[in-house]
Amino acid sequence: MPISSLSKSLLFLHPKLPFPMANLTTTIATSTPRVRLKGIVFDMDGTLTVPAIDFAAMYEAVLGGDEYRRIKAESPSGIDILHHIENWSPDKQQKAYETIADFERQGLDRLQIMPGAAELCGFLDSKQLRRGLITRNVKDSVNLFHKRFGMTFCPALSREFRPYKPDPAPLLHICSVWEVLPNEVMMVGDSLKDDVACGKQAGAFTCLLDETGRYDSPVYANVDLKPDFKVSSLNEVYSLLNEHFDLAP
Repeated sequence: MPISSLSKSLLFLHPKLPFPMANLTTTIATSTPRVRLKGIVFDMDGTLTVPAIDFAAMYEAVLGGDEYRRIKAESPSGIDILHHIENWSPDKQQKAYETIADFERQGLDRLQIMPGAAELCGFLDSKQLRRGLITRNVKDSVNLFHKRFGMTFCPALSREFRPYKPDPAPLLHICSVWEVLPNEVMMVGDSLKDDVACGKQAGAFTCLLDETGRYDSPVYANVDLKPDFKVSSLNEVYSLLNEHFDLAP
């Protein structure tokens, strides 16, 4: 299947793949063995679940309007709110965490599975591919997700695991538990600054889920972080995996 059939297509080549992007489709088909993939690690909010948290409102509530706009202008790839409050005074930090938790609780009330997520997990099961989860949300949210939708991701790391995304530590931990190399794993998520950064720093393949095309904006044109693959729905991941990877158990 030609790459053009994948919506949003391949952005650039993973450094470990031994062929030029211009010859990608023909080389895979004729001479170069597909890369072995042994597991996929997913983000939760906005990837496995429909976006339910108003992050812009949350950031503004925590930072204040002026500070939020200043940081947003300086950080085109997104705001790392947890990083910004790490060095605040204990009282101010506690209030910030309470505000974040309140927005997260509101999100739980609206929690819905992302279209294609259940089917994709079934596909991974049929290929005996491991699946893990890394989120900056809290453990209670992960437990509710597992309970409500009947899917299990293992390991499933919440922000209680430190350091959290975008640090590569959680992804490297999962690789260690699975006893696989990072370049045998793919990180799938909807955030350049968290999911793609985490995967890249760990040495894994990365896939950016961009439902709305927001990352096609010129704002992101000069951002250093580039995913290996970019899709507009989880349904496109099937084609991506079958086209570019060896999925044999």
